[in-house]
Order: sequence, then C-alpha cells, then structure tokens
Amino acid sequence: MITYIRGELASVDEQRAVVDVGGVGYSIFMPQQALSLLPPTGSEVKIHTYLNVKEDAMQLFGFLTRDDLEIFRLVIGVSGIGPKGGLNILSCLTPDELRFAIMSGDAKAISAAPGIGKKTAEKLIVELKDKIHVEDVLEHAAHGDEYRAGEEDTASDSMQAEAVQALVALGYGSAESLRAVKKTSPDCATVEDILKEALKYLF
Repeated sequence: MITYIRGELASVDEQRAVVDVGGVGYSIFMPQQALSLLPPTGSEVKIHTYLNVKEDAMQLFGFLTRDDLEIFRLVIGVSGIGPKGGLNILSCLTPDELRFAIMSGDAKAISAAPGIGKKTAEKLIVELKDKIHVEDVLEHAAHGDEYRAGEEDTASDSMQAEAVQALVALGYGSAESLRAVKKTSPDCATVEDILKEALKYLF
C-alpha cells in the first residue's frame, strides 16, 4: 500500500498530477478542486494516496490531506461507486460540502457529479449518514483544510459554521450554504453580517 507520495511536482493537467520521486514520475488522479490548490510545478508536494488495483492496471488517487482521503474511502465503500465515481463527487463537492450534503440528505448536490444518478446519491446518503457526525461536520467547517496556508481566526471560523447552520435551517441546501458562506468577506464582524452577505450569493 502506498500511503503517500512526497516529491517534486512535475506537471498538472485537468485530471492528474505527476510527482517526480527520485527520477520516477508517479501519475496521480486527483479531484479538480485539489489540483487547483497545488503549488507551482517544481515545488515539493506531499499527496496522500489510494492505490486501486485492477486486472489490467494500477491507479493512484491522490488527496491533499488525510481527511480528504478518508472521506474518499467512505464514498467508494458504498456499493456501486468506484474510485472514478468517488473522484467525480469530490471534484464537484469539497469534503466539507459532501459532509453537509450527507447530513442534510441533499441528494441533488451529490447527483450533480458526472455519472452519479439520484438513486446512487440517495444510497450514498443512507449508507454514510450514520458514519458522519454533526460534531465532525461543524469541526471541519470551522477549522478548514489543513493544506491551505495560514491559520484563520477561530472566532471567525465558528461564526461561519453557525451561519451555515442558520442557512440550512432556512431551507437552503447544505452544499450551497457552505459555498456561499466561504465567499463572504473576512471583515464580517458578526454572524448576521455573514448571513446578509451569504444571502446575496444565494439569490
């Protein structure tokens, strides 16, 4: 099992990154959102990987954090969803957005991924709902992705998490609520300020 790969980022295209480790180039399929967060080519990267072994090929799927890898493992553990399907889901939804979609039963957000129909999305929600806990969802929403540079203010993060909860309570989809809140200005001083600004992105 290849747990992670650390080396020089050699190239990036729409589906994969190539990492040079001691003169050997490893081709790693990654979600589009993760690919967009990679540093410039020539930089050192560490990518957490899942090795998929098939009769005719071995494929590496990569993620920026262990947390992203774990949510991918949960998704492909659902019968009918393979690694490519899991990658498509995580290309459309960040792990945070996927957690919120599962918790709120937002099959529409999940089925927006290529190759994932409504029935498959509903099955994923049913099978994973008990494995995703509210506390974990809010913790990840508040503290964010460990790969992104810098540490954000804890109070601000907590307000954002509270704002997402409020929008979901108002009837908005969990994924779109999280996406709108993440677009708000860091200058927002209160939850009300965040909600007012987030609502502009939802109309």
